[in-house]
Amino acid sequence: MNAEPERKFGVVVVGVGRAGSVRIRDLRNPHASSAFLNLIGFVSRRELGNIDEVQQISLENALSSPEVEVAYICSESSSHEDYIRQFLNAGKHVLVEYPMTLSWEAAQDLWKLAEQKGKVLHEEHVELLMEEFAFLKKEVVGKDLLKGSLLFTAGPLEEERFGFPAFSGISRLTWLVSLFGELSLISATLEERKEDQHMKMTVCLETENKRPLTWIEEKGPGLKRNRHLSFHFKSGSLENMPNVGVNKNIFLKDQNIFVQKLLGQFSEKELAAEKKRILHCLWLAEEIQKYCYSKKEEKETCGTSKMGP
Repeated sequence: MNAEPERKFGVVVVGVGRAGSVRIRDLRNPHASSAFLNLIGFVSRRELGNIDEVQQISLENALSSPEVEVAYICSESSSHEDYIRQFLNAGKHVLVEYPMTLSWEAAQDLWKLAEQKGKVLHEEHVELLMEEFAFLKKEVVGKDLLKGSLLFTAGPLEEERFGFPAFSGISRLTWLVSLFGELSLISATLEERKEDQHMKMTVCLETENKRPLTWIEEKGPGLKRNRHLSFHFKSGSLENMPNVGVNKNIFLKDQNIFVQKLLGQFSEKELAAEKKRILHCLWLAEEIQKYCYSKKEEKETCGTSKMGP
């Protein structure tokens, strides 16, 4: 990627919220990967005209324009699947913010479509580019896990827009899978107080060595965005995260990975391993959702059966 680009890939950014705005900033600034990319414009459902001299274009133009070769999908999660499908069918490469879809089956279908079209489909995972994850990776390597837990707290999030908590929180699940390998679902519960915008999802997982891992997502008004972890090994324990430095340019680092894929600089083995991990996490998220919904239906059925005439 250090070589002078022979050509630039025309890019359109779909969605200009927090992630989309950062993507536009990185595309406009002089970076090694940005030299291979040419920002054509952005797509938004809102009429915005221009943002920092970047022009708004219609979805139809983005799909039909031969200048546009790449789409960055930075919209709300519920719209990802439809946008990815449209841009792949139009013959464009796609970078999408996680989660790629809110369904494991849909993700499989989209990957097949990308392969049929000969296009790159890249799901962003900036959580794997964080200083905290690099620290954890070094800490757990070669150690025998006994048990562990990961709790994440944050403000409320609309499920209609961002998906079931196992999908909107898939970056935490990705951490656990990346650290400890493929996991099995043992049980899951979802407690909700919709009138207070509060929810708590508790998931019990198990490693291939039958070691228990607990993942908790709790969201509600007044809850600060925070991560609490506890991992116990035969050789000692890791309780919570030390201050390991500021996360700099993690979206840019993700763009670098994407450009390397566009240039064919990733091996088939690396791509297959990444795809396997992403699909495993999406499958787990869907299994958690099904488990929670089945328990909810059981409760409702029991509650109905106890009612008198």
